[in-house]
Amino acid sequence: MNERMKTEAPLAARMRPRTLDEFIGQEEIVGPGKLLRRAIETDRLFSSIILWGPPGTGKTTLAMVIANQTKSHFETLSAVMAGKAELREVIEKALERRKLYQAKTILFVDEVHRWNKAQQDALLPHVENGTVTLIGATTENPYFEVNSALLSRMQLFELYPLEVADLERAGLSLLEDLAPEEVQRRYFQGRTDGYRASDHIHFALAAVK
Repeated sequence: MNERMKTEAPLAARMRPRTLDEFIGQEEIVGPGKLLRRAIETDRLFSSIILWGPPGTGKTTLAMVIANQTKSHFETLSAVMAGKAELREVIEKALERRKLYQAKTILFVDEVHRWNKAQQDALLPHVENGTVTLIGATTENPYFEVNSALLSRMQLFELYPLEVADLERAGLSLLEDLAPEEVQRRYFQGRTDGYRASDHIHFALAAVK
């Protein structure tokens, strides 16, 4: 069953890195010896963090790598879909978890800039007192879109578009994962799973010529 799920899952899900060693690009923040990499590897996230960068740079993927690595309870909210009620539920469970089991909670909020000032203010005291360690992901400049009080309690990491060498590496990983007939089909296919998977295959084929 697990093998079938692996082969039938959407391509983007199958390609998503699960460890830092599989993560491609962003050497400035997760390269060997970098502060964030050491924090992830030792499961000692030193503060709440903001991941800022354009779409496709690995913000959500990096958050999922942290989720796979940490022993803390990991919660995920989308600021597009969730509001104060959903946040309140997460906070209540985090408080109970800390009281009963001394367990930490990491909260990943995707597109955190979508929350208004009141919603971000509702999160602030729980970041301040350590009820949750916040990982916020945003495509917008956090200096304009995230409350200054909240931002001042977070470490900002900027992610940049992938280099050609990174795309070639991603393409090679993709070729290893796909059956030959699927490679051929996707090579001639346009948009797949929400992004141009065919571009990765073109890079990969060029790299191995």
